[in-house]
Amino acid sequence: MAQYSEHDAKTHLSRLIAEAVAGEEVVILRDKIPVVRLSPIAPPGRRQFGAFKGRIALDDRFNDPLPHEDREGWSLA
Repeated sequence: MAQYSEHDAKTHLSRLIAEAVAGEEVVILRDKIPVVRLSPIAPPGRRQFGAFKGRIALDDRFNDPLPHEDREGWSLA
């Protein structure tokens, strides 16, 4: 576990971020007391096709035409 003073962290932030992303635990100290731990954020997972299958139900009226008052705001220009 690498520990750095607040001043060193300000001076070398890019390097500390690179170390954290590489898997090293980086701790920042204020007056010799650990106050912050840098750690990478896990990348978002890939979307899976069909993940909501069986969780969403459509109403029987889904494909019915819209009422006239709802269609007034739409134009087919």
